[in-house]
Amino acid sequence: MTSRVSAAIDAANAEGRGAFVGYLPIGYPDLRTSIDAAVALAESGADVIELGPPYSDPVMDGPIIQEATQAALAGGFRVRDLFPAVAEITSRTNVPVVVMTYWNLVFQYGVDRYADDLAAAGGAGLITPDITPEAAGEWIAASERTGLDRIFLAAPTSTDERLDLVAQNTTGFVYTVSTMGITGERSDLDAAARTLVARLRAHGVGHACVGIGISTPDQVGTTVSYADGAIVGSALVRALRDGGVEGLRTVAAALAAATRRA
Repeated sequence: MTSRVSAAIDAANAEGRGAFVGYLPIGYPDLRTSIDAAVALAESGADVIELGPPYSDPVMDGPIIQEATQAALAGGFRVRDLFPAVAEITSRTNVPVVVMTYWNLVFQYGVDRYADDLAAAGGAGLITPDITPEAAGEWIAASERTGLDRIFLAAPTSTDERLDLVAQNTTGFVYTVSTMGITGERSDLDAAARTLVARLRAHGVGHACVGIGISTPDQVGTTVSYADGAIVGSALVRALRDGGVEGLRTVAAALAAATRRA
C-alpha cells in the first residue's frame, strides 16, 4: 500500500523543495478552533499535518506545547474526540494527517481499535515518540493491516543497531531528532542533525525529516538543504496562541516559503 506521507514528501521534493511538516495540538485553544487551525495550516503550505492529542505527562514537549496541551485537557478533550476531528480535517484537505501520540493513549484505547478508528477517519499514520520498534509488534501488525504509516524516532545517540531497526520498521519518514533534551545552540543542532541524516541514509532510509528546535524560516531553509523535510511545532503553536488562526496562517506561509531549495 502506498504511503500518503511518503507521496507528499516526494511531491514536495519533485517541486524543488523540502517538505514542511507542521505540528498543532488538537483541542487547543478549543476543539473547533484546532480543526480550523489544522485546515489553515494545510492551506498555508504544509505538506504533512502532525496532530498532537494532549497528554498529562509529555516527555518530549517544550513549555509552549505543554501549556497548550494542558489547556486542551482542562477544556475537556478526550481521546475519543480525536477521530471525528481528524475526519473533519481530512474532509477539508488532502494533506495527510498523522497523529503524534504517547503510547499509553493508544494502549488504553486498544491498539487495533485505535488503528481502525484513525484509518476510518482518513488519518495517515502515527508518530510514536515513546515506543521503539521492538516493543511495537502489535502496532506494526495493526498498521500493516490498515495501511497506516508508522513513524519512529531516531536520535543522535542512537546506535547503528537501533538505526537498523528504525529503518526496517518505519514507513512515511523517520522523525529525526536534532538534539537530546533541551534545545541548544542552533549550529550544534545542525551538525548533529546532518550527521544523523547521513547515518540514516547509510542505513537505507528514504525519507528523513528533522524536528526539535526548528522555528524560523532560516532554520527551515538550512534543514531542508540536507534533510527531506523540516518539522515545526512550537512556533506554530505560539502563532495560534498569540494571533489566532489568521496569525497561524501568516507564520505557516513564511515557513512554507522557506522550503524551496536553492
